[in-house]
Amino acid sequence: MGTSPHTRMPAVFVGHGSPMNALEHNAWTEAWADLGRAVPRPRAILMISAHWYIATTAATAMERPRTIHDFAGFPQALFDVQYPAPGAPALAARLAEVLAPVHVLPDHDSWGLDHGAWSVLAHLFPDADVPVVQLSLDAGKSAAEHVALGAALAPLRDEGVLVVASGNVVHNLGLLDWGAPHAATDWNVDFDAAARALMADDPGAIHRLTGHPAYRLAAPSPDHLIPLYYVAGLAAAAGTPGRVFVDGGAYGSLSMTGFVVE
Repeated sequence: MGTSPHTRMPAVFVGHGSPMNALEHNAWTEAWADLGRAVPRPRAILMISAHWYIATTAATAMERPRTIHDFAGFPQALFDVQYPAPGAPALAARLAEVLAPVHVLPDHDSWGLDHGAWSVLAHLFPDADVPVVQLSLDAGKSAAEHVALGAALAPLRDEGVLVVASGNVVHNLGLLDWGAPHAATDWNVDFDAAARALMADDPGAIHRLTGHPAYRLAAPSPDHLIPLYYVAGLAAAAGTPGRVFVDGGAYGSLSMTGFVVE
């Protein structure tokens, strides 16, 4: 990517919720679109999605990442969505430098952009004209290790790279209440409030969420919470809080809270 001076880019955590948000216009997707119009135009995007949760740290290194439809049971219109953003092999190589000594496996053909990535990017940058690299989540690393990896990404913000992390602060599909699309249970609200407090006051300690009484309910699998750790790490590295730019519970057991680090 080089080291030419650029305006420092923000880092963003987005609660992506259902893949259908790719097609819908609601308070959350409108907030994503507003954010995309407000940030400086990035040179490239580093996408960290909950849906590439594997046994190593890898980065897409192909010229043209494919659009992955990693879901089932949704309308055909969602399967028809394509997000043909170019890749950025040079950024993938730069990731190997900034994350060393952690090895970053260059992925030339097995992955692409999953729905955690393109359902958000379709609103942030609908023209799909900004190069995108997706970084995997290593399932073998602890919460604190993911925070440290996020902090290590800090130099990229001064190189024109927008870091976008996509997951959910609260994500429990087993407890969804389909009759309450804009509601949140008490434990959902409590856990979300704890995340907000840490992002505002001590983002480097975001891994303490694993000790919250509602952690097992909020993150029965950690994959959707882990992307927040990367943005928290970037906030800690910059000495800057994470600002809430959109919020709201959904279906009782989801949180759509999003944060910006400026």
